[in-house]
Amino acid sequence: MKSVLNNILGAVGETPLVHLKKISEREKINVYAKIEYFNPGLSIKDRVAIKFIEEAEKNGKLRPGATVIERTSGNMGTGLAIVCAVKGYKFIAVMSEGNSVERRRMLSALGAEVVLVPQAPSGKPGFVSGEDLELVETQTKELASKLNAYRPDQFNNPDGAKAHEETTGQEIWSQMDGKIDAFVTYVGSGGTFVGTSRALKNHNKNVKCFVVEPESAPYLAGKKILSTRHRIQGGGYAFKPPFWDNSLVDGYLTVSDEEAMNSARNLAAKEGIFAGYSSGANVAACLKTAEVLEKDSCVVTILPDSGLKYLSTDLFI
Repeated sequence: MKSVLNNILGAVGETPLVHLKKISEREKINVYAKIEYFNPGLSIKDRVAIKFIEEAEKNGKLRPGATVIERTSGNMGTGLAIVCAVKGYKFIAVMSEGNSVERRRMLSALGAEVVLVPQAPSGKPGFVSGEDLELVETQTKELASKLNAYRPDQFNNPDGAKAHEETTGQEIWSQMDGKIDAFVTYVGSGGTFVGTSRALKNHNKNVKCFVVEPESAPYLAGKKILSTRHRIQGGGYAFKPPFWDNSLVDGYLTVSDEEAMNSARNLAAKEGIFAGYSSGANVAACLKTAEVLEKDSCVVTILPDSGLKYLSTDLFI
C-alpha cells in the first residue's frame, strides 16, 4: 500500500488487474481486465492528464495562472480538471450535449467550466457522432484562440501514448508476470492502444494487439463506414491520430452497441465490476479472439471507466 500522499495525483495508476473467470469460463481463453475506475477521476484518462500538464510545464507552455482548455467526451476532461485543481490552473471543458449528464456534473463539481455544444441535426443524447465531435472541435479551437489558453489536444498529442507506454503497459506486463498472449482495446484518441501495445511488444514482440471499433464504423480496419452515431462513447469517430502506428496492429475487431451493453451488464451481474460502454465493448471483443488464438491464451483488456458515469443512460435500466 502507498504511504501518505502529498496530493490526490499520487493515487493515479497501479490499478488492479482482474481475471474474469465467470465471463470467460465457457471460452477457450482467459480474459483479464485492468480496472481503470480505481483512478481518482474514475477513468484511465487520469494517467494522460498528468502527463499532458507536466510536459507542458516542463516545456514552458504552462505558467502559473494559465488557463487550460480541452475538447472531451468527459473522461479526459475529468482527469484534467483534477490535475488543474491540484496545480491551480483554470480549466474549461468543451463537450457535446450528447454525452452523459453524469460526466458534465462531475466536471463542474471539480471546478471546471463546462461549455456544452449542441449536437448536429438529428443528433440524439447518448449517441455522439463524428459530426458532433467536429462541432465540439470548432468551438474548442475558437475558445482556445480567444482566451490564449493552453490546449493539450489529446487526439493529436503523442504524450498520451507515452503516458501509457510508461505506465499502463509496464503495469500489465508486471502484473501478468510476462504471461500475456494478446492485448485488446477500444480506440478513442488512440493513446491507450499505441502506448500500451508498444510497451508490451518491447517486452515480447509476439504479443498480439487487437484494435476494437464500433460495428458501424470500422474506420481503422479500412472497411465501410455505416455511421459514427453509436452508443460506445469516447471513440469510434472514424479518426486516425497522427501518432498512430500500424506496425503495432495484429488484428481488428468490431462490436455492436448491443454486444457492448450486454457485456457491460454481464460484468456487473457476474463479476461485480460496474463499468461503462467501452468496457463492455472491450470484453465482448476479447471473447471474439477465441476464434483466432490458441487454447488457454491469456488476453488482457482495459476497463476505461465506471458505470457510475452512465446512470442517466439506458445502459443499466
